[in-house]
Amino acid sequence: TYEESVPSAGQDEVRGYHKPIMIAGGVGNIREGHVIKQPFNAGAKLLVLGGPAMVIGLGGGAASSMASGASNSALDFASVQRENPEMERRCQEVIDRCWQMGDDNPIAFIHDVGAGGLSNALPELVKDGGSGGIFCLRNIPNAEPGMSPLEIWCNESQERYVLAVSPENLQVFEQICERERCPYAVVGEATDEQVIRLQDTHFDNLPIDLPMSVLFGKPPRMHRDVVSKQAQLIALDTDQIALDEALERVLSLPAVASKSFLITIGDRTVTGLVARDQMVGPWQVPVADAAVTATSFDSNFGEAMSMGERTPLALLDAPASGRMAIAEAVTNIAAARIEHISDIKLSANWMVAAGHPGEDAKLYATVKAVGMELCPALGICIPVGKDSMSMRTVWQDAAGNKKSNTAPLSLVISAFAPVLDIRKTATPQLRNLNEDTDLLLIDLGRGRNRMGGSALAQVYRELGDVPPDIDDPLDLKNFFSLIQQLNQSDLLLAYHDRSDGGLLVTVIEMAFAGHCGVDLQLAELMYSETNVIDVLFNEEAGAVLQVSRNQLTKVLSVVEDYGLSDCTSVIGHPAAHDNIRIINGGRLLLERARAGTQQWWSRTSFEIQTLRDNPECALQEYERLLDKNDPGLHARLSFDINHDIAAPYINTGARPAVVILREQGVNGHVEMAAAFDRAGFSAIDVHMSDLLAGRVSLEKFNVLAACGGFSYGDVLGAGGGWAKSILHNEPLRNQFEEFFARRSTLSLGVCNGCQMMSLLQELIPGAESWPKFERNRSEQFEARVSLLKVAASPSAFLQGMQGSVFPVAIAHGEGRARFADTSQHSQLKIAHGIAVQYVDNHDQITERYPENPNGSPAGIAGVCSKDGRATIMMPHPERVFRAVQNSWRPVEWQEDAPTMRMFRNARAWLK
Repeated sequence: TYEESVPSAGQDEVRGYHKPIMIAGGVGNIREGHVIKQPFNAGAKLLVLGGPAMVIGLGGGAASSMASGASNSALDFASVQRENPEMERRCQEVIDRCWQMGDDNPIAFIHDVGAGGLSNALPELVKDGGSGGIFCLRNIPNAEPGMSPLEIWCNESQERYVLAVSPENLQVFEQICERERCPYAVVGEATDEQVIRLQDTHFDNLPIDLPMSVLFGKPPRMHRDVVSKQAQLIALDTDQIALDEALERVLSLPAVASKSFLITIGDRTVTGLVARDQMVGPWQVPVADAAVTATSFDSNFGEAMSMGERTPLALLDAPASGRMAIAEAVTNIAAARIEHISDIKLSANWMVAAGHPGEDAKLYATVKAVGMELCPALGICIPVGKDSMSMRTVWQDAAGNKKSNTAPLSLVISAFAPVLDIRKTATPQLRNLNEDTDLLLIDLGRGRNRMGGSALAQVYRELGDVPPDIDDPLDLKNFFSLIQQLNQSDLLLAYHDRSDGGLLVTVIEMAFAGHCGVDLQLAELMYSETNVIDVLFNEEAGAVLQVSRNQLTKVLSVVEDYGLSDCTSVIGHPAAHDNIRIINGGRLLLERARAGTQQWWSRTSFEIQTLRDNPECALQEYERLLDKNDPGLHARLSFDINHDIAAPYINTGARPAVVILREQGVNGHVEMAAAFDRAGFSAIDVHMSDLLAGRVSLEKFNVLAACGGFSYGDVLGAGGGWAKSILHNEPLRNQFEEFFARRSTLSLGVCNGCQMMSLLQELIPGAESWPKFERNRSEQFEARVSLLKVAASPSAFLQGMQGSVFPVAIAHGEGRARFADTSQHSQLKIAHGIAVQYVDNHDQITERYPENPNGSPAGIAGVCSKDGRATIMMPHPERVFRAVQNSWRPVEWQEDAPTMRMFRNARAWLK
């Protein structure tokens, strides 16, 4: 969001962001045998997998070499990418089915489609495979037949892959694509002749006929002659800044303020492997430092990901901005339990307005500082990255005046590392408030308190002169090792790194997460000539730790072992008074209510949410922050969470089969299978295409689970499309009707599967009073953790759980129960068909947002049939059946979470 007129060489200019800034990075696992691609033989079939060609990205190569707005509008619009996540899902399912075949994997070679489209991907495919290739242009799937040959070949339509498949494996691959309803086309064949030949049957010619050596010959290296530019900089004067005003301004800055308006519309629980998302603690405050995922459903190993960026600093000192971006990524990921700093790998995304005076020199200096100095000193490597070299926008206003906006040199770092124990991830939530604890500041700036480029400078429309920096890489390296040792020794109660906003924001965010007050004592940080504002708002690298007071001596001893004693200070403690208090010696500098301060921090998110969503819902969520007595998420269980009622049946060795039913685009089937597998079932993957083709029949099964996710692209009424594919196909309709009628069967529908099954009520005995599920009252996709209360119902999945209250993940856009009339609702209540209900943090059934994320009447989150054999619900029990899968959990939860009981109930029911 940065945009400001700042000093440049000789004059002021507008620096900031009109063009999107790129953040690219992902983490996952790959089998060792797939790390190195193997050459394939001539005769291999060359395929395009995924969506069709469209006029997308054709301006990308040209537009990226000039400032946006300097070319014609058609070129800019042709650069715009479009997304199709459901097609990406289908492609991924095909790829998964293939690699899961092990040595029989039909894919010989695979390459993604990115810049340049097929014109880049297909030649690279055959080059890396050690062959040439002959291609047929008109075999390429095409959604816009009017495209020229150049447009068909060069468009950058996404969600596509190119692959090589041996002729003998082609039929197997085609069968997988048909099952997953994933488009594909054979567009060429590998040749021994080292040529790229493109045939066009429409014009009966060869638009491309080139030797590989011409296409992939070594071009001359680019040379740039660059000149550094220096601006006259003015130090930020903080002497006249009022503390309370500065705090309100900084907490409202988007870089500092809550981003919950964005976070709650992104699915953060899909896969069931997410151990740490953005939302922290019982009050779900978005302040987590790092993301952590589990490696598998039965392991506590995992992966961590964090980010770092300090882009405005580049206007003052570009190499310092690069060093601080890496430092922020490291201090963020330090919250996870990582063995060595060298385990961290970085993705570096570079963005710069190449050719703009002084920017190329800054890029050179920053790459050198990061790649040849800091990272080697830390023992960290950067194996991957991307770049955008056209971060400048130009235009004319209505009066014809020339305008421009040039982004600062921007380095966005994504950090990744393997995690030894996902259970030991530290968070900013202040804890153990009933005992004496202390807050420690580790200040890697060592008292320099440099204010240039800070959030404080930005909110006062200034830049400053000297930015924070990493002066000694050894300090950062020792800091990381120190945090890991304290974590391993269980000496960390809470942890939060210092970055945007400085020390005061860091401590306040910890208080928000802990729903408590804090006394911040500055006496140890005030040196001669030190300004309070500089101490509180400088953004030097470092972190604040919460430790038990009776462990303080031990902690400080470890700090000394790592040579950081002279930059570590005790700066205060959490407090029961629920106020933010700042004290210098015996002088009270500021006292504000924590709840009101949190509203300051949340105001930016609230205002945007009001414009985008249902404003009444946004206001209800915003006003909830003032409830000082809000107990937050909690669990009250009517059963023993550690008692496995399915154990006697598992010990028999019998594993009854369960249909894990999915439709195109569904993405919640793997975690559903894992939950049933853990309960003693044998989970069978069944696609709707299997039932339609007769490859699988429901008559052999007693349990069915319809899964959630983005079926039919998650468009409005997506579950309706799934249901209609059953209702309007007579053999399939009969098969489902017979399954539901058999009294030996159980069925569970979750999310899209819930919506789908609610529309099959005419086929399900005792489901005639079920509601339909429609668009959320907030008018937005909702991804949250909600408290559920298990009602007294005949649901087989919920037996023995009645009266329990516990948190469950939700992720849906259409979860609001709607009844045809009030009598239908009454009939459901009379039949005890309400299975689970949303309750607020005071355990009251609620229709208020966001405790009830979709606005369902009577807090309805799930219902069941009259005999309890069919249960449908919007929440995702399959994503939180392990304790570590929960964003927040009580400390007494060991391995299992409450929803695991549901799946074990199903196993016991089949006794």
